[in-house]
Amino acid sequence: MTTRTVQGGWFRVHHPRPAATTRLFCFPHAGGSASAFWDWPRFLPDSVELVAVQYPGRQDRHGEPLPADLTTLAEQIARVVAGRLDRPTAFFGHSMGATVAFEVARRLEPRYPSPLGRLFVSARKPPSTPPGPLEFRTDEQVMTYIRNLGGAGAALLEDEDLRELTLPMLRADFQLVERYRYTAGAPVTCPITTIGGDADPTFTETDALGWKAHTTAGFDSHVLPGGHFYTETAAPQLVHLLADRLGSLVPRQRA
Repeated sequence: MTTRTVQGGWFRVHHPRPAATTRLFCFPHAGGSASAFWDWPRFLPDSVELVAVQYPGRQDRHGEPLPADLTTLAEQIARVVAGRLDRPTAFFGHSMGATVAFEVARRLEPRYPSPLGRLFVSARKPPSTPPGPLEFRTDEQVMTYIRNLGGAGAALLEDEDLRELTLPMLRADFQLVERYRYTAGAPVTCPITTIGGDADPTFTETDALGWKAHTTAGFDSHVLPGGHFYTETAAPQLVHLLADRLGSLVPRQRA
């Protein structure tokens, strides 16, 4: 499977599909990177091209400064995404990535009325819910938190060399989440789909329903087997769900 880097390093297209009729932009979780989605294209139809967002300060962007705050990060991504809205487009964001995707969607709408066919938000409380405390005094506290969430990232922290690379990124991303404050404004005009794991204590049915207030269009909610990182353990089911919803997207007229 080939990977192509586009838009000044912001995006990774793990399996380019130039003839695809739909694009799905995927936003990773805190501490995550574009590689979190590397195998998803094999579960998607050829009509969908997956574009994974690569935040600064990780993997091949390791030498770049980590994002200063979540809203600035969203503004930066919105500027480069705007050049790739030439076909029906949807966003998927997991955990922190759901908030980033939502904020990017908000910034696109004033310039491109209803540019998105759908916003998928995964395992993340609605933006209007104040974030819980995520400041940790010690590295061990960070590691304990990640271990409790599970997922591949927890295993990486057991390797000393990888831990030295990963911990600063995790701390910075947790700071983005904790310092983020929702600014009231118009809801997005694309439908929102929420998805979570049935064993994830960080994302409840009430959290999922809270997203309904953030759209003027359709809303639906789904639960898949797994914990906070059901995205890894139930990837085929998740991607098939995304593909089903993406199948209804049609080109939208811009004002």
